[in-house]
Formats: sequence, structure tokens, C-alpha cells
Amino acid sequence: MQASSPSSHPLAPYGWDENWEAEFTPYAAQGLLPGRVVRVDRGQCDVVTADGTVRADTEFVVPRDPMKVVCTGDWAAVDPEGGDPRYVRTLLPRRTAFVRSTSSKRSEGQILAANVDHAIIAVSLAVELDLGRIERFLALAWESGAQPVVVLSKADLVPDATGLSYLVEDVETTAPGVLVLPVSAATGEGVEILAAVVAGGTSVLLGQSGAGKSTLANALVGEDVMDVNAARDVDGKGRHTTTTRNLLVLPGGGVLIDTPGLRGVGLYDAGSGVGQVFSEIEDLARDCRFQDCAHTAEPGCAVLAALEDGTLPERRLDSYRKLIRENQRIVAKTDARVRADMRRVWKMRGAEGRAAMEAKRGRIR
Repeated sequence: MQASSPSSHPLAPYGWDENWEAEFTPYAAQGLLPGRVVRVDRGQCDVVTADGTVRADTEFVVPRDPMKVVCTGDWAAVDPEGGDPRYVRTLLPRRTAFVRSTSSKRSEGQILAANVDHAIIAVSLAVELDLGRIERFLALAWESGAQPVVVLSKADLVPDATGLSYLVEDVETTAPGVLVLPVSAATGEGVEILAAVVAGGTSVLLGQSGAGKSTLANALVGEDVMDVNAARDVDGKGRHTTTTRNLLVLPGGGVLIDTPGLRGVGLYDAGSGVGQVFSEIEDLARDCRFQDCAHTAEPGCAVLAALEDGTLPERRLDSYRKLIRENQRIVAKTDARVRADMRRVWKMRGAEGRAAMEAKRGRIR
């Protein structure tokens, strides 16, 4: 009997394609079933297969490396029917992964979603915009390999169209190359546009508690599949309505991974992501006189020149420096070469500072 094509496969709505089918070939020969992980909790996970959703044990996919544990969005090889319990035997190699650093002092990575095409960053307009936090999310999104999209949720709370346009402009300046979309689940504004953007792929919905992620997920799905809690009036923050990461099928095509609200957005080896968020600074740096220019006080620094003439906002440069330093600290904890390079730079700058002080004292005498 001829095998069905990937496009007609029961898992096609979940993102199954010919490349995943090719990856799965050796496991099919072992009699295992392909499936996509739609939820993980307490050592087990829900996996959607061609035969429906099954509950499977994750014992064989919980390695010591936290970056390799099973996550919502993973494609898995699952035991066929008959076993009790049924196990996830292995995971297919991930195409992309959205990772942040944990709050632990060990600086481990935590995978929030796997195999995503779009990272939807929900930002509530019920509170003052935090551009620095948006830049953090964007750095992680670019680093993941997904295309970021910034959704300014609760746009109906900004009744003045001119004021709303200024807010969109502020975020667009912060997010070069990224679609910034004001959306109101209450009025429907922007929902159809967002649904068209994410149709056909896998999207992960990210943001702080109270950003309206669950409400937005319901609007995209077209029904109340996620519980919703009201945000506090005092600060716009909400309780964790979503406590696990859930994968939902969208009526217009594609799937959506809804995530719990994130209090912390720590960078995790996101150097190229930071560079993409601050692409204008990286472009300026290419014209600096010195290749290793730190953009602090060096002569011929194109970045400082742009700061001086007003083409580069000071807030933008401060944020860039902060994220670069944070990312270097994270990487240095696991990379001896980076630690050595950082010590060399610190010693060099310390020596330069002492030399400058000695020169200054000499002039005073």
C-alpha cells in the first residue's frame, strides 16, 4: 500500500512535513509512532499522534543536560499502542528553540518552546512601555532562530489614534526589522492580521503575566480554550493564568504555544541576537577606528560620534552595553576562553586607566 504524502498526513496540521518524515524514518523501522508534544508536566507529556493524543512517560528523555529535556513543540518517537506505560523513546533534532537562562546561580538554560517559526512578544499597553524588556525578548527571539513579532495588546485602552501611533513608532525604533502590531482582543483590532502572519507555522506566545496572552490565544483560536484572569489595576500585572506550555491548533492554519507569564527574561548565549536587536549600533561600530573599540572613550569611535550628534539615543546605547555585559557573564561561566578574554580586556583597560591618571598627575605637577 502506498504511504500517504506528508501534506495529507494526520499530523500535517501540527507541522509535519517531508523533512520531519525523513528524520523519523529510522524510528518508523523500529515500529515507533511519530508525534508532537503538546504539553509536559510532572514527568509525563501529552503527545498528539496519527491515532490521537496519548499520555506518555518521559523517563527516556530527561537527560542531565537541561537543554535536552522534552519540551512543548518537540517532535517525538513514541511507543505504539499496547504498552503500559507508553514511553517517549527519543526526540527528533530541533530546528529552533527559544531559550532563556534560569534564575539559578548555575546559569543553566531553560527551553520554553521547540521548533517555532514565530516568537510573538505580547506587551500590554495598560502599563508604561518597558523598551529594555522588549529588547531582551527580541534578543532571545532572534537567537532562537524564530522570526519575532511584537504585539501591543490591549490597544483599546489607548483611544487616541495619534498616541497609539507614537507608541508603535517607539517600539518599531526599538525593534528594527520586526513587525509591531497593535491588537485588541476586546474589539478584534489587529487579530485577523496577526492570524494571517502566523498561519501555517508554529508560533510561541511570550510575555509577562497580565500582558493578555491567554486572551490573545483565545482570540486566535476562536474560542475560549485558555482561562483568563484580570490584571491588577495598580500595576497591570496578572496572576499566572497559564501554568504549563500548551500547543493549540489555529483555525487558519498553524499551531500556537501559549506559555506562562515570565517574570525574568535572562539572556542565554544570545550574542548574535543582541547584535540583531541593536543592528544600527553594530553597523556604526564597523566604522570605528579600532576593531576592538569598546565605544566608551576611544578616539575615532563612530558609535560615540552618533551619540554626540543625536542620531543614536543614549538609552539605546546604554541598553546595548547592559545586554552585552550580561550575555558575556553568562557565556563566561561555561567558556574558559571567554573568561580569559574578559580578564585580558579588564587588565588592559585597568592599565590604560592607571596610565591616564599618571599622565594627568604629571601635567598637574
